[in-house]
Amino acid sequence: MKLDNPRNAAEPPRRRTFLTGVGAAAAALAAPRLSATDVTGNAARSPMAIDNHRLQRAHELRISMAMKDTLLGPAVNVNNGDADLYPDKGGIYSKALPHDAYGRVNPAAFATFQRALQSGKFSDFENIVMGGTRTLTGPQSGLAFDLEVMDAVQFGQPQVTPAPALASDHAATELVEHYWAALLRDVPYTEFDSDPLAAQAAAEIGAQPAYAGPRDNTGKVTPNLLFRGGFPGETVGPYVSQFLLQPAFMGSQLIQQQQWTYLPNLDYGTDFASWLNIQNGVDTGLRNQMDSQFRYRRNGRDLAAQTHMDVLFQEYLIAFLILAGINATAPGSFTTGGAPYNPGNPYNKSLTQCGFGTFGGPDMAAAIEEVALKALNAVWYQKWFVHLRPRPEAAGGIVHLLKTGQEAFTDVRLSPVILNSQALQQSFNKYGTYLLPQAFPEGSPTHPSYPTGHGTVAGACITVIKFFFDGSFVIPHPVTPTGDGLALADYAGPDAGQLTVNGELNKLGHNVTFGHGIHASIHWRSDSDASLLFGEAVALSFLRNKARTYNEPFSATLTKFDGSTVTISNQSNS
Repeated sequence: MKLDNPRNAAEPPRRRTFLTGVGAAAAALAAPRLSATDVTGNAARSPMAIDNHRLQRAHELRISMAMKDTLLGPAVNVNNGDADLYPDKGGIYSKALPHDAYGRVNPAAFATFQRALQSGKFSDFENIVMGGTRTLTGPQSGLAFDLEVMDAVQFGQPQVTPAPALASDHAATELVEHYWAALLRDVPYTEFDSDPLAAQAAAEIGAQPAYAGPRDNTGKVTPNLLFRGGFPGETVGPYVSQFLLQPAFMGSQLIQQQQWTYLPNLDYGTDFASWLNIQNGVDTGLRNQMDSQFRYRRNGRDLAAQTHMDVLFQEYLIAFLILAGINATAPGSFTTGGAPYNPGNPYNKSLTQCGFGTFGGPDMAAAIEEVALKALNAVWYQKWFVHLRPRPEAAGGIVHLLKTGQEAFTDVRLSPVILNSQALQQSFNKYGTYLLPQAFPEGSPTHPSYPTGHGTVAGACITVIKFFFDGSFVIPHPVTPTGDGLALADYAGPDAGQLTVNGELNKLGHNVTFGHGIHASIHWRSDSDASLLFGEAVALSFLRNKARTYNEPFSATLTKFDGSTVTISNQSNS
């Protein structure tokens, strides 16, 4: 049942105390304001003074599409209840606010934070008491309106369900994966099968019933399956997507996929003083140390570095350029043929015209970039006004308190799945604390964890690419990076002929969001899985409305992340 206020869904009272106020204010700010004539549909009539037929049609299209979206109503959005469960607010995001010597947020400062979220006023956000020089990352982006997709309050479940509770075995299992990923950050993916630490990681992670990643046909997690996503095609071929390896052309300009990365064996936030500074938003004065050698992405640190410095849509723009210029006979050479378009492209069989501003290169490139911001603002609403999930680094601080006999200084209790894990002990043996090693000196960005921005943008942009291109096309001449990242080698595995556009796009999405999440230690696995589905939902809203703007009659089918299909069409019976 859909409710007027998406935060008033049936749930235990403890889930509502804090975020009901936040959600009510956010919903009020985001709610469409309709007049009586809007509701009856009379507003769809063109203004009397306009007698130009095309302007009348443009006006009617805008109104009718807005009305169609509005009548879908709000989504159900419910958080996991951790916001109200712990008196010390240990289950809620509070990074960059001041904390005491044990990492507990200052109550007075938290009250200013809560006031801003409840009112949504710019002035209240300006009055939040901060703990250092780092500022909160764009919370009001979540309150922005959009004129081309459904409103932010209309996205939520089933793509974004309540995040796993902090004290659950599920969250603990995700933390186990985090500690192993940090320990394996500098091991090339191509060496996982022979690395003893990777074997230990696979065994422990695979033994957890709550683990949500892929398993082989016997139910085991093998080293080759570590840190992969579970959408169709993601366990096929090399860990790194072909869209992060193959060369691309922007016009006549060659784009090689080597990148500037970080030096190995340099991790951060592993002593409690540094960790506390990170939670308070204090600049630690440290910076990532750059590797002077450009390398192909071959390990977790490389993917973390990539996503630390990228422009959010760049991986998908490059994927488009690869598809637009791919040559099946001469790898790395330029061709104007490219990969085949979606079979639903109306120009596929035309002998008199080709797509350009519609169903052509300019349309494709612009749509990928356009949908990225729409997805980002929609997920910012989820982050700030629904879930407020704390970052894994904050959970690592609680782990450290519990493991060092300081449980009196936190109200949170965690599952023995993490507290008794091999991963945690191995990390302690290396760093001397139980804190979660960070890839970046500042730890995570200063916004809540669930869902991820990188993952949501990935889901949206990838869905747009699937709309334009034939997802069943097999990527020719697959490659894999050498262990040092200095070169590419031909991939000759038995599944080399199974690397399809859709499969490698699915893999690309998780490569990016896990690079920013699991490998960098700043996002939970469930953040990434939910965000890809959430971004897909935003993109489908975008594409359904965009479909009505095309003059060409068409129906195009694309495959979603879960393997099901959906058709986008502007035909009257769609």
